Amino acid sequence: MPRLHDDIKQSKPFPTPEDELFVQLLRTTDQLMHGLVAALKPSDLSPEQYNVLRILRGAGKDGHPCGEIAGRMITRDPDVTRLIDRLEKRGLVERRRDDVDRRVVRVTITNAGAKLIAPLDQQLIELHRAQLGHLGRRRIDDLIALLEAARHHD
Repeated sequence: MPRLHDDIKQSKPFPTPEDELFVQLLRTTDQLMHGLVAALKPSDLSPEQYNVLRILRGAGKDGHPCGEIAGRMITRDPDVTRLIDRLEKRGLVERRRDDVDRRVVRVTITNAGAKLIAPLDQQLIELHRAQLGHLGRRRIDDLIALLEAARHHD
């Protein structure tokens, strides 16, 4: 199995184990994202757009305000409004004023948006299984716990 040092052609050791771990996480994320990008390409969706559509599908007919969508995204996007603009131009989402507070704009997924992402669900489950299934359930559970601990330190 190739080592990270070989992959990135690094001759010196990392200054700290934490530094090496950080680079390992970045490199692994990049590698896994290539598969996701390729899987979404036929649908002409970026991973961020797909994430927004999944969030809105889960929100149901009430949708979410832009700020709520931004807070639920897997990777932060500083310009969620522009992301939603692109999806709206394609007819995949729509905006409407909130019934209670007219200052709030709610975003909902359209039938076209739901129809576009529905077949991707099983495809991405299979992709993730192909990418990570070789680790086995126990190691996957351990890795999930370690990553959660890394994100939520005191």
